[in-house]
Amino acid sequence: MAAKVIPPIKPRVSQYGVDPKYVTKRISDYPEMTSVKLKELFADTPDVIYPSEKGIAVIRENVIKALEKVDMSMIKPGDSVNILASHHGFTLLGGEPYAEVLKTVREVIVERTGATDIRLRAGVGLRFRETEEYIKAFGLDVAFNGKAKGVAPIDKGIPIETEIGTLYGIAAVYDADWIVHVHNSDVREVHFHRHVDRAVKPFGMSYARIETRSTYHQNLGPRGANFTARAIFASEFVQSKFAFATFMNMSPAGVVSIEADNDLLALNEKITADGLRYYGKIMTLLGEIDECIAGLDFPAPVPYVFAAGVIFANFVGANVDLFDLDNPLPPYTWYTEAFYDKSGKPLIENVPPVNPAIKMVVHNYAWGGYPSAFFAHQIPTVVVGREQADLMDRDPQNLDYMKYAVIARDLDSAMAYAYKVAKTDKVIIFDGAAGGLNCSESLAEYLKAKAPEVSRRVDQELLPKWLRQRGIDPNVFNK
Repeated sequence: MAAKVIPPIKPRVSQYGVDPKYVTKRISDYPEMTSVKLKELFADTPDVIYPSEKGIAVIRENVIKALEKVDMSMIKPGDSVNILASHHGFTLLGGEPYAEVLKTVREVIVERTGATDIRLRAGVGLRFRETEEYIKAFGLDVAFNGKAKGVAPIDKGIPIETEIGTLYGIAAVYDADWIVHVHNSDVREVHFHRHVDRAVKPFGMSYARIETRSTYHQNLGPRGANFTARAIFASEFVQSKFAFATFMNMSPAGVVSIEADNDLLALNEKITADGLRYYGKIMTLLGEIDECIAGLDFPAPVPYVFAAGVIFANFVGANVDLFDLDNPLPPYTWYTEAFYDKSGKPLIENVPPVNPAIKMVVHNYAWGGYPSAFFAHQIPTVVVGREQADLMDRDPQNLDYMKYAVIARDLDSAMAYAYKVAKTDKVIIFDGAAGGLNCSESLAEYLKAKAPEVSRRVDQELLPKWLRQRGIDPNVFNK
């Protein structure tokens, strides 16, 4: 690995991706690639506790400290407690920090309350066995004394009466006396929740049956479905079990802090403001890119690979301000495939196009397990290696992906093809580089030149607007 780039996240053994032995070269290995630290782009990028020289121990220290202010008196020695997790947390910074949060929360509950029946319930989206892989990989089955379980939206449900009617949770999530919500503030799916009720969202997704979580995917869509998660959380049933929440407070550079509170809505306001402040500049800057080749090189499905703390799905919509709630329609990724006809054209005029700056996608390493054919249909895509092509062809959710993509024998061939067809030397690599961005030298210089004006515009115009749209007074926030 060249010294001038940040090490990418390593490939992971998973049924949803190719064997790591097939990932023989990373896009960041090329001599024309470099890295740019987020602090080089924006001086006010927050300091992080992780990654740091202290290693994973700093996560445990900060979880213990954050939980000191949390009331656990409702939990009695004989009570059962379900610690609730979501699969996306394990894709942040390699997954170890999130796993450490879960382990430490369990230890503190046992120490402070005397309760010993502590279980882990880890929710997923469409890859129903994914959290089972994480549970094994991070030793959570051992840490929870065999009481760690992955739960999927097709598992047995439980009706939850809410102010808008009956909605459905996953029975195993709520089969304890108390629930503890352990999540993160990563803005990953801002095209879904629009960074509204971010802290509450898992109650309508990771912890919900498919009939209810599908309000985001097939029924009401982005923004319109936000109230379902709030309604479930506010229900008498959930409130009777809710003890407290613990969050990894994220920035594109890493973990800023660990936050914990008995009041989830108060915590929600904090992570909403922090998310807008921490992610607003880099997302706006990525929207300034005029042309590029996007390299996918991360152990996650196509839309969920990371660059500078931002997922590819949101870069696909970066030509629209993802945080601006005044937009008449939300930015579109595959979730709104229904808004496009069979030729790939929008059915109505005001559907924003896929980010026109992306001239080519090089799929060096990314998983299946998530419907991604829309991306290959909309953007010229070259897949590295027959093994990955076969993986997508066998994936029930991606049977048409290779119908639109071409195969390259190896990464060298893929990059040569991309440069020739895209006619640009600007490359952005979605490889999870911590604290910065791996990219071509040409794109690094371009971003550095654009960053000062983006910083000014976000500070003076966009951030105050985003905060007001979410009922947060910018003046109070700034103090």
